[in-house]
Amino acid sequence: MPRRLLEIADLQPDELRGILDTAAFFKKSSYRGQELAGKTLALLFEKPSLRTRTTLEVAALHLGGHAVYLDNRQVALGVREPVKDVALNLGRWVEGIAARVNKHEAVVELAEFSGIPVINALSDTHHPLQALADLLTLQERFGRLEGLRLAYVGDGNNVLASLLEAAALAGIEVTVSTPEGYEPPPALMERAGAQLVRDPMQAVRGADAVYTDVWVSMGQEEETQRRLRDFSGYTVTPEMMRIAGERAIFLHCLPAHYGEEVVEEVVYGPQSAVFDQAENRLHTAKAVLAGLIGGRPWSA
Repeated sequence: MPRRLLEIADLQPDELRGILDTAAFFKKSSYRGQELAGKTLALLFEKPSLRTRTTLEVAALHLGGHAVYLDNRQVALGVREPVKDVALNLGRWVEGIAARVNKHEAVVELAEFSGIPVINALSDTHHPLQALADLLTLQERFGRLEGLRLAYVGDGNNVLASLLEAAALAGIEVTVSTPEGYEPPPALMERAGAQLVRDPMQAVRGADAVYTDVWVSMGQEEETQRRLRDFSGYTVTPEMMRIAGERAIFLHCLPAHYGEEVVEEVVYGPQSAVFDQAENRLHTAKAVLAGLIGGRPWSA
């Protein structure tokens, strides 16, 4: 079992399968356990959060543990003191760290020097906890993962990077539709066997799931006007969902910017699975914490 989860690529296929199976069991049984009894998780957050913070805190509580929230005003990674020093301190006090950071290098350094399990709760290049919830949602809706076709429409960001890594392990076919200049790294596309299609309407045709995310991520606010122009035509609409097909589901990691990457009618429409997806952030977080910090085997 790995001692860290910085990106989905840290996992083997059987470990990914085991996390999803454990999360499904936790959800079905409304599981409460003691895997984290007497243990503390540090939530080291440089960026604000609703879903990630809440689900990690509740997950720790459901497993008998405790979470300590440390925001950027209290810690200021690399400003108030070096990341290495923060890691060495936290490693003496707590049993695990979940870090939501501006730069991926910070979470790598935390893992290198803390000596305890570290979970990437979002960085500029990866969002593994979100990808786990995405796969659990797909598994629930379709009863399988291998052979599904997912169309991702929008920015080739950290959410897509983790989704591509997860798809590579799970056997999901991904079609990516982004404007020119917003593609994910070619090596990542190749590893996932993903196809790039510029026309979003063509990309979603016959897909099992249509996924999008915000066009302007945290830290990109100065690029807002340029991005809104560049992504014109990439809004997920009811028409786009009709082209995907009536059995297709809609996914979004939230928060949504209505009228930009998606219209509100789709999020609250009959094909939407976004709130199941958000709920599954809790169950997958519990599975990750139970394994990495609590030592519970992931049952594949």
